[in-house]
Amino acid sequence: MDTSFLLFPLQPFRLDYTVWALRRRSKNIVDLWRENRYTRLFFIENQLIKVDVEQKNEQEILVSTNQTISPKIKKELVRLLEKMFGLNCNLIDFYRIAEQDPHLAPIIRQFKGLKPPRFPSIFEALVNAISCQQLSLDAGLQVQNRFIQYVGKNIHNADETFYAFPIPKDVANCSILELKKLGYSTNKCETLIELSTRISSDETLFHHLEDKTNNEIVAFLCQFKGIGRWSAEYILLRGLGKIDMFPGDDVGASNNLQNLLQIKTKLDYRQISQITQKWYPYAGLIYFHLLLQKLKAKGLFDI
Repeated sequence: MDTSFLLFPLQPFRLDYTVWALRRRSKNIVDLWRENRYTRLFFIENQLIKVDVEQKNEQEILVSTNQTISPKIKKELVRLLEKMFGLNCNLIDFYRIAEQDPHLAPIIRQFKGLKPPRFPSIFEALVNAISCQQLSLDAGLQVQNRFIQYVGKNIHNADETFYAFPIPKDVANCSILELKKLGYSTNKCETLIELSTRISSDETLFHHLEDKTNNEIVAFLCQFKGIGRWSAEYILLRGLGKIDMFPGDDVGASNNLQNLLQIKTKLDYRQISQITQKWYPYAGLIYFHLLLQKLKAKGLFDI
């Protein structure tokens, strides 16, 4: 039974950069970052477990929990953290490619150690995508925070409330009226409830996607009401860890790419695909580096 243990990421690795690429905004109430420590409330084996993650040095990550955990829970927690922070992702070839590109080299050096983050579940990626559809990231996260506070499980600790991301079963039990009061449109409410109901009745619904091609995954996801190309590609990158994917319909990412390459005209989907093809299979990593650069430029990146 453990309350703390170490993880050893492939080098180079920066927890701070990776956490910020995951959380995107300081208003994120699930993925917390304070005093160089990542904190999240997980729901594992029907238990709420508050987890703190700190980078002690270049080689070691210290993971601490607010209670003793069984070997089974520890194994699942390790799996989740390795996935969320890309701890086993080898970036040697990526850095080799980036160093040869005069546009990429400076930004890659600036954020060296950033690993590709992933949401811990496809469901969480789906909800994030739906929340931010046709909204700014700030507005989407504001609605999603209300959703998390209303639907998600939580614990109170030292005068603070920590929120776990909602599970499909709890969302499936919500009504359209309840979700509309949180700020979702009727269509988004219907999509959230339908997907949550499907996943609750079949937990393996998305398990086969790991072995599919990007085009096959996009086609599969777009079968669901309310999921279009932007959402599907967002889920490919942030939910499935397909780091060759640069979401071409992402307006913010398109603007970031345009600024990086000093292109005066707006880029369309086809142009973005052509440009990022030369960085295959690492276009998604470029996406995350551009995100950090934008956060830093806006003063939203408190490191």
